[in-house]
Amino acid sequence: MPKSRIRKKADFTPPPASKQAATIKLTSRSWVAPVMLALFLIGLVWIVLFYVTEGELPIQSFGNWNIVAGFGFIAAGFGVSTQWK
Repeated sequence: MPKSRIRKKADFTPPPASKQAATIKLTSRSWVAPVMLALFLIGLVWIVLFYVTEGELPIQSFGNWNIVAGFGFIAAGFGVSTQWK
């Protein structure tokens, strides 16, 4: 059986130095972290307050929907956290 030919690979040549890579500026928005933490805490306090007061607070007419409202604040905190860079 004949031996296959071995192809020589071309050596790596770096791109010319005349092109400079564009610098990407990743600045974090200063409002993201405080708003995110505030929404997490509001949601947590809302749910805890609902359970501790046995449904009397924060809004009695919401009934068990107070839990959904608390988790809504927490979900909004996660939504805001996507803006963090």
